[in-house]
Amino acid sequence: QVQVVESGGGSVQAGGSLRLSCVVSGYIYRNKCMAWFRQAPGKEREGVAAQYSGPSSSIYADSVKGRFTISQDNAQNTVHLQMNSLKPEDTAMYYCAVGPFCSLGGNTFRYWGQGTQVTVSS
Repeated sequence: QVQVVESGGGSVQAGGSLRLSCVVSGYIYRNKCMAWFRQAPGKEREGVAAQYSGPSSSIYADSVKGRFTISQDNAQNTVHLQMNSLKPEDTAMYYCAVGPFCSLGGNTFRYWGQGTQVTVSS
């Protein structure tokens, strides 16, 4: 059984930083894509960043390029999202997902976490 568990959300003022973490267990394939999505109230889910484990390659939404960094620790089956220069529009529930292919569209990901809330105040 695959489990995806996020942590690290919270509240921060604009310009601040947060680091999200996600641990995946039970996923049997060594090579995988791990990704972060977010959804704000009343808005559609948005792909934020994704990274493939082998060979490593990353993709980012234009809205977060230069501010967010995704990284994986394959030995720990963990993915992090370092979020710097946060803006109020980054406020959302952030979800971690894992699957065989990388994209910022959610349809390629079968396994999802429950989400962690990020709130950025102005």
